Amino acid sequence: MEVVVKGRHCEVSDRFRGHVEDKLTRLEKYDQRIIRADVEVTAEPNPRLSHQSTRVEITIRGRGPVVRAEASAEDKLSALDKAVERLSAQFRKAADRRRIHHGSRTPTSLAQAMAEADPVPDSVPDPMADEHKVGPLTVQGDGPLVVREKSHPASPMTLDQALYEMELVGHDFFLFIDKDEDVPAVVYRRKGYDYGVIRLTG
Repeated sequence: MEVVVKGRHCEVSDRFRGHVEDKLTRLEKYDQRIIRADVEVTAEPNPRLSHQSTRVEITIRGRGPVVRAEASAEDKLSALDKAVERLSAQFRKAADRRRIHHGSRTPTSLAQAMAEADPVPDSVPDPMADEHKVGPLTVQGDGPLVVREKSHPASPMTLDQALYEMELVGHDFFLFIDKDEDVPAVVYRRKGYDYGVIRLTG
């Protein structure tokens, strides 16, 4: 694995670089496909943020999906330890999920998820408010506030691959294009190692 360490607003010593390499090579026991690790160390000049004066961001690239983690602390070593711990947890969850998903337990179907959901009320009060625009949306009253928009390139993938990538990025849901059904879908974490899937059909 190639390890690249860069500093922003701070110097990075050879000793620290060696410490980073020792820590990150341990991740290869979870995934042998890791090719490169980019580590960025950023110093926060604001004295009011001394408890998180250093941030370490780690990006793992390989033949699988990109995996990222970051952490802040008073010094570089503490921030590095926290970030590596988060990466290890993400890799462990992904490995555990692969073992369970290929066993007897499979993700919850949409029908099951809908059956367990709370019933939708027969009628919803109509807000007596003026319509106005919020970004590209027309809303009534306060309406939804769009604070961020993101666009990502997407290649169709299987449900198993979507679950694997969700665990690696550490999110509770993952939006993807279902390769088998050729429709947009979302896989989400429920309780423990249970998952649900929602697919959009025409």
